[in-house]
Amino acid sequence: MHIEPGYIAQSKIVLADVAASGLLLAYAKELIKRPGDIIRTLLAAVFFTLFMQSFHYTIGPSELHFVGAMAMYLTLGFIPTLLGFAGGLLLQGLVFSPWDLPQLAVNSLSLILPLLSVHYTIGRQLREQGSTLHWRQIVKMDAMYYSGVTLMVGFWLSVSDVATPFAAWAAFASSYVLLVLVEPVVTYTAVRLLKRYEQHAWVRQCFAVTDLNLAR
Repeated sequence: MHIEPGYIAQSKIVLADVAASGLLLAYAKELIKRPGDIIRTLLAAVFFTLFMQSFHYTIGPSELHFVGAMAMYLTLGFIPTLLGFAGGLLLQGLVFSPWDLPQLAVNSLSLILPLLSVHYTIGRQLREQGSTLHWRQIVKMDAMYYSGVTLMVGFWLSVSDVATPFAAWAAFASSYVLLVLVEPVVTYTAVRLLKRYEQHAWVRQCFAVTDLNLAR
């Protein structure tokens, strides 16, 4: 989901900076009201950085990463995951790949906007309405999320100053089928493991699984 350097003009990067800053500030206000989520946000940033570094492969104009999006979303919560995406990209840029820092807002929006879509259509009811989390819901959320990520990459390429063949984007988008097959297993395993220890103080402090109902 990283856009390779040189594709997006500086003027469009500035617009992305403004949009990303507005979104992050809006949700950061909610974080202040829930200081317990600060620890979860820091954990999300670290986990996301480690996930990205564990597997990344350049495919045409972008990169295939192990993201762990739904695993973080379901175990750490919505706002920590949203802010953790930006924090994780910043950490990765500072420590591992400084050449990605100019596209920080672009790449953040590619992850954040699909998360907003999943949260406000499927995810929120799992906690607010006490719905039971089934395996098929995890797969559905993963498929929806990564469809959004690939569409966001397509959007950035459509407004870039570098002509990119549709086949190049299609090759990148199809590579995410691998994540839709693998990540639900990681997500389900993480949720089940944490639910087993949800009465422990450290789990309650660091994770947000107590209000999730996991199907057996």
